[in-house]
Amino acid sequence: MGSKEKLKEYKQKRDFSKTAEPSPGKKKSKGEPVFVIQKHKASSLHYDFRLELEGVLASWAVPKGLSTDPSQKRLAVRTEDHPLDYADFEGVIPEGEYGAGTVIVWDTGTYKNIRKEKKNDGLSMEESLDDGKIEVWLKGKKIKGSYVLIETGRKKNQWLLKKMKDNEADARRNPVSTEPKSVLSGKSIEEMAEAVKQQSEE
Repeated sequence: MGSKEKLKEYKQKRDFSKTAEPSPGKKKSKGEPVFVIQKHKASSLHYDFRLELEGVLASWAVPKGLSTDPSQKRLAVRTEDHPLDYADFEGVIPEGEYGAGTVIVWDTGTYKNIRKEKKNDGLSMEESLDDGKIEVWLKGKKIKGSYVLIETGRKKNQWLLKKMKDNEADARRNPVSTEPKSVLSGKSIEEMAEAVKQQSEE
């Protein structure tokens, strides 16, 4: 399936004459694949975890955000694929639009597929997604190290996201609460909402 077909649901849910979210453009992959974690204050606060995969951003909504503690499991609900252009989107989605609320880029970086490197595994990211088990090494500003995503309920798009045991694991850290600001703009959710409001009033 091509990226245009994968982004059909994304486009159907949005009116680009009203939302500042990017319409699917021509942004292409450059070097290592990227990941992004967007903090999203919509009807409820959550984190959107996205992995560049076959020309789009495969996406999951993670209510509690990523943990650096291997003993913590996080619910991750698979959502529609997003365009690569979305990786640096920050702003406010207006009331009445799908996902209305404020978005900041909480963390971003590159990643590698660590399942592919295993002798008895060797699956690509696309194959891992179909298999319902993804293992990646994240190289972000706040989040680093190996994480696993495991599908638990295909009908409800439910997955579990968990930190794997490695040198980057740290049960004492809680970056979701201690590092709330955007790695791009340096703004908090509240500061981003205020900045967009001021711009609209000018």
